Amino acid sequence: MKPTLLVLAAGIGSRYGGLKQLDKVGPSGETIIDYSIFDAIRAGFSKVVFVIRKNIENEFKNTFGNKFSDKIDVEYVFQEINNVPEGIVIPEERVKPWGTGHALLAAQNNIDTPFAVINADDFYGYQSFKIISEYLNKRANNENNYCMVGFMLKNTLSEFGYVSRGICKKDNKDLLLSVTERTHITINNARITYKDNDNYIDLSGNEIASMNLFGFTPSIFNYSNKMFEDFIKKNINNLKSEFYIPLIVNNLIKSDIAKTKVLNTPEQWFGVTYKEDKQLTVSKLKELTDSGVYPQSLW
Repeated sequence: MKPTLLVLAAGIGSRYGGLKQLDKVGPSGETIIDYSIFDAIRAGFSKVVFVIRKNIENEFKNTFGNKFSDKIDVEYVFQEINNVPEGIVIPEERVKPWGTGHALLAAQNNIDTPFAVINADDFYGYQSFKIISEYLNKRANNENNYCMVGFMLKNTLSEFGYVSRGICKKDNKDLLLSVTERTHITINNARITYKDNDNYIDLSGNEIASMNLFGFTPSIFNYSNKMFEDFIKKNINNLKSEFYIPLIVNNLIKSDIAKTKVLNTPEQWFGVTYKEDKQLTVSKLKELTDSGVYPQSLW
């Protein structure tokens, strides 16, 4: 049973200033998503499920159309603000959905195989997909063994502003111990810091960072539903609260319900958080194309 790829593509892109999921960055007008799907197909994934918002459906489908539908099964699901447990009244002031864990749950009726989760605006590289695909292919009879592909923090930052990253700790067997969400991580004159309340705390840059490249089995949905219900009851009036995938993973690790293996990748991550990141992404994809890693036109 080949794995499924779940692409989180419902983000609003407020710091980027538009739908970065659809921005053309490849030599022949490809998006970062195109490269992820191209690599996933090569790595043995058999289906892709896109999580999008209803109000970008037409633009999203017009961009991708039938580009790769003859090579991999394609499905769409919607992450909307009102997808919450029955009886929950959403404040009128709430303007965005409930985060990556909420997006994960949007796809629960479309996935019945081990699956990987990715962000639409992050470039992970072929080896990352190959490594996680091989791990997931062994998970059919071991439902609560998950995985995560980790990247070195200093290789995941933007020169143009702050980012949020899940900072990971693992044991000597490469099992994940915790993921701590750090916000407002910046690099300035080689000094890397994150913001905690009004304090700026140093990081070495060698920490393992989660870029939301997780591997799960469908058992994750049962646990996530209960956690989300508890989360939203406690945070319904916090207009900026978000239910993150690392929160789910942390809870399952602490409860000794699931184990998460940290997988190392030789790939260099890059992405588009800010508009200024785009040119760097264009340059790196051109280099990879010129060196023969990717064809001039993916499709």
